[in-house]
Amino acid sequence: MPPRIDIVALGEAMVEFNQVRPGEATWLQGFGGDTSNAVIAAARAGARTAYLTRVGDDSFGRMLLDLWARESVDTTAVEGVAGGETGLYFVSHGPDGHAFSYRRAGSAAARMTPAWLAGAPLAMLRASRWLHVSGISMAISPSACQTTLAAMRAAREAGVQVAFDSNLRLKLWSREEAAAAYDQALPFTDLFLPSLDDMTALCGLTDAEAVANWAHARGARQVVVKLGDRGALVSDGNQRHRLDALPATVVDATGAGDCFAGNLLARLVAGDELLAAARYANAAASLAVQGYGAVAPLPRPDAVRALL
Repeated sequence: MPPRIDIVALGEAMVEFNQVRPGEATWLQGFGGDTSNAVIAAARAGARTAYLTRVGDDSFGRMLLDLWARESVDTTAVEGVAGGETGLYFVSHGPDGHAFSYRRAGSAAARMTPAWLAGAPLAMLRASRWLHVSGISMAISPSACQTTLAAMRAAREAGVQVAFDSNLRLKLWSREEAAAAYDQALPFTDLFLPSLDDMTALCGLTDAEAVANWAHARGARQVVVKLGDRGALVSDGNQRHRLDALPATVVDATGAGDCFAGNLLARLVAGDELLAAARYANAAASLAVQGYGAVAPLPRPDAVRALL
């Protein structure tokens, strides 16, 4: 039987409050969480998607379940935790860009365990073509790190491909903890999606070529280095190509990398080669930065194709 899901993502989703006028106490409610953003982006691009996580039985958790239903993201393996809380975050804007403040400690998602994964989430994972995880999926708690690595191993055993976005957050764990976890994750990674900023912070690398070399040496089969307003470097292990960023009026860069990841995976499952998929994702991300929030500006295929 063919897989019934194209892309399943694992991690933490949160409710977002985005400051729409810098310096003023005016907040636009939205949604976030890197792997949730990515899987919604993939769903909008036409992929069959599902999410693996835990949410609280609070109003915020119900809002997320309603969001995924609207976006056609399968929630069969999402657990509502009695007495649990759903994470929140706030985005403020200033001359140096956007800054995040989180209220997520002890959230329902942070308490995920390998034992939880072994139930409905594992069945969903095995019914998929791609698993998408991130550095944040691992950083939110030690048990979440163990769960993410267990999911990557299970995917490899089931013949499911694995995408891993670096998304380094040193507010959540130490550089040493992150480096150790990434070293464990990369041998199970079919597609690594680091940002250059992340890799500079993690191991001092300041060149995209060096990042690709570093990742391939640790087991990643394909690598796409995200360079922000300088585009991306695409490496399939044999050939490398640079993509220039497309011109964009940046309003809010929250979730741009997640948009890139979700659209890239959607185009891969649609049959594109890595470079063509990256070109599409590059255009999608340039559209996503032109609106507020991580989810609301995620583009539809017609807009991306028009830009291309």
